[in-house]
Amino acid sequence: MRHNIRTYVVGLCLLMSLGTNAQTLSDSARISLLTCTPGKELYARYGHTAIRVYDAAQDLDIVFNYGIFSFDTDHFYWKFVRGETWYELGATSMKWFMREYNYEKRPVYEQVLNLTTEQREALWQALVVNYQPENRKYLYNFVFDNCATRPYLLIAKVLEDDITSDYTGNTGVTYRSFIRHYTGALTWANAGINLLFGPKADKPMTSDERLFLPEELMFFMESAHLSDGTPLVSASRIAPFEIARTPWYASWPLGLALYFIFVFIMSLYDRKHQRWSWWVELAAGIPFVLLILLEVFLTFFSCHPLVGFGWRLLIIPLTHLCARIVYIVR
Repeated sequence: MRHNIRTYVVGLCLLMSLGTNAQTLSDSARISLLTCTPGKELYARYGHTAIRVYDAAQDLDIVFNYGIFSFDTDHFYWKFVRGETWYELGATSMKWFMREYNYEKRPVYEQVLNLTTEQREALWQALVVNYQPENRKYLYNFVFDNCATRPYLLIAKVLEDDITSDYTGNTGVTYRSFIRHYTGALTWANAGINLLFGPKADKPMTSDERLFLPEELMFFMESAHLSDGTPLVSASRIAPFEIARTPWYASWPLGLALYFIFVFIMSLYDRKHQRWSWWVELAAGIPFVLLILLEVFLTFFSCHPLVGFGWRLLIIPLTHLCARIVYIVR
């Protein structure tokens, strides 16, 4: 979720009213885990997680989320490429939070946490402390430290208990396969991610590692319980994410096939005229060299955990070579 003026205004008012010691929640208060469905932008295709604190007795309905960032940050894209993007905990009213997601036509699911009065109060105070200016920023990591892992770890810390779940979900599935499900197997975004991901992305995820994705966390929490068997969720309204399908005309296999046909036709043309169109090699070679340089940078000079050299990088030159074979073997 990007920064917007409402987040700043509501958050500033909240900070001024709460200070470092927030008022005590009433006995009727409830705290929920919110799970937002995917959006159109690449950074929103995996969904989003937030925590709602609702206390009608005190006219309190606030949403805390760890997904706040801004493209206006100095050198944002350079920091993003290096894996040094700072996110922060934001706070806004439930009304404004839902208005934004309703505008984007993205359903938001809610799971009311089955907490005692003491546990609700502890979680509420922890959120307020985390929202203080000196605490709210953190170094974002898509896989290991993001908007889904932070709420889960905070809840687990406050409960001071082992959270277990009957939901096994995608345990054992690789990071690459898991991410492909949300980006879309045939999208150009997934093609680029696959080219940049190395062998680390093919590691099977453990039960806890898969919780970096909001939908997986939602299903995990739905079947979660404490060591004494107490269910972690008392009421909920959830559903599986609906992942948009990629139109065939916008898929990367079609693009690769068209590229193959183009180079093949150029090879026939060159063979007929006894020539060699070097610009075809340059048009393919320059982007590939730039891709290799980006791969080197990400592998050795960034904090991204899953990038690295893999066999998929050879798809582009092999496609080009196969299309050129009609000229080479003449």
